Amino acid sequence: MTPHHWHPPRPSLRFIPVWRRHFLLWRKLALPSMLGNLADPVIYLFGLGFGIGALLPEIDGIPYISFLAAGMVCYSTMNSASFESLYSSFSRMHVQRTWEAIMNAPLELDDILIGELLWSTSKALLAGIAILTVVTAFGFVEASYALWVVPVIALVGLVFAALGLVITALAPSYDFFMYYFTLFITPMTLLSGVFFPIDRFPAALQTLSTALPLSHAIALARPLLLGSSPGHAWLLHTSVLAAYFALAFWLAVALTRRRLLR
Repeated sequence: MTPHHWHPPRPSLRFIPVWRRHFLLWRKLALPSMLGNLADPVIYLFGLGFGIGALLPEIDGIPYISFLAAGMVCYSTMNSASFESLYSSFSRMHVQRTWEAIMNAPLELDDILIGELLWSTSKALLAGIAILTVVTAFGFVEASYALWVVPVIALVGLVFAALGLVITALAPSYDFFMYYFTLFITPMTLLSGVFFPIDRFPAALQTLSTALPLSHAIALARPLLLGSSPGHAWLLHTSVLAAYFALAFWLAVALTRRRLLR
């Protein structure tokens, strides 16, 4: 990879037509897309929350379904950002060659990647807010603090959209994404406090969990959704997520430049 590939992303407002193109296409299938984003986390929420939750005692004084609700908000956001920045972005880059067509206009590759990043984040934000609305409507969380979770959802979307674009830049085919989900997304979901309290894990797994971005997202969202503040730790969690985003997006841009601008 040449030094030219590694220069920082150069943002400009030229990403807006890219984002708008994706929005106009999505708008035609908005309802099925939204239902798809809701189905998986809602099934987990009600299936595990009422099923396993009926067999479990309260966790730190709260019902299991309320504990699970915050995890599902972050889980849904992560999944939506990941799928859009992986499968959809890869289709536009490699299969449909949409990116090549766009670069015939007065746009740079950086503009396309920023458009992809923000479009994936937009879909993730919509998915996260949809689950947040469900858990708030059913009274599983503290409604008065729910709006404070929206910025957390946006940050989580940025992080996992950037990570997804890194994998997209490396992927030779759709099959490659299974490694990412099997070796990273699924273990992280189990270790980050979505379904179980992190403090119940062995010490080694607790240490591993603190390095995972989803753990920091849930550490921000869960206290807010349970009616309290993350305290001074919010700065640490936010900083870790911001660092993940900045490094991942820089790497995604560099790897995509190497792939498409040889």
